[in-house]
Amino acid sequence: MIEVKELRRSFGPVVAVDGISFEVEKGQVLGLLGPNGAGKTTAMRMLACFIKPDSGTASVCGYDVLRNPIEVRRSLGYLAENSPAYNEMTVGGFLNFVCDVREIKGADRKRALDRIVPMCSIESVYHQTIETLSKGYKRRVGLAQALIHDPEVLVLDEPTDGLDPNQKFDVRKLIAKMAKDKCIIISTHILEEVEAVCSRTIIIAKGRILVDSTPGQLKAEHQCSLDAVFRRITKANGSRGRKKKA
Repeated sequence: MIEVKELRRSFGPVVAVDGISFEVEKGQVLGLLGPNGAGKTTAMRMLACFIKPDSGTASVCGYDVLRNPIEVRRSLGYLAENSPAYNEMTVGGFLNFVCDVREIKGADRKRALDRIVPMCSIESVYHQTIETLSKGYKRRVGLAQALIHDPEVLVLDEPTDGLDPNQKFDVRKLIAKMAKDKCIIISTHILEEVEAVCSRTIIIAKGRILVDSTPGQLKAEHQCSLDAVFRRITKANGSRGRKKKA
């Protein structure tokens, strides 16, 4: 459902994503790991059609991110890194605005809201303005907007950032429940989250894929915890520069 081919993106002299290729199928939850500045968020933004690649391409549900960006956005739910939203809107107003944008109307809208509000546990803040919410509740509202159209593909950048332990548990349980019917990519720094919900792991550093495996296979191969595997792999590749190619 997601196919990435030699995707590349630079910002001035810095190569953020350096020719990565991978595929993710329905039923898979891919954990995208890497140190800060590895290129994870840039890759996710290209998949979500927020920025264009310099070269290479990607497709979501058969739709090319360059030729068919509207169809890609319809097929995909995207939770951005900082849960951007309109602070002056109430939670309900914001979700109705998202429904307007996604052309969810009438009875379909009511069903969507009735499904997503309890799913993301935001009933108690539904009438509050977003600027008054805690970081955790803002994150849950961001997750709600990504799920409201029940997309086939989810791209979630740090989905549990700012949540308390109980909220993290609930979101991980929700992701695990959705996994059998969807194709999901999660970027996270919480390695216990990868072990809890991800069936596959890609580790990237300096814009390149270093490892494509499963959490269990990585631990077995290196005979250590996933945290130790991550440090070992990323530090071993930390000395290589990432300059713009001629």
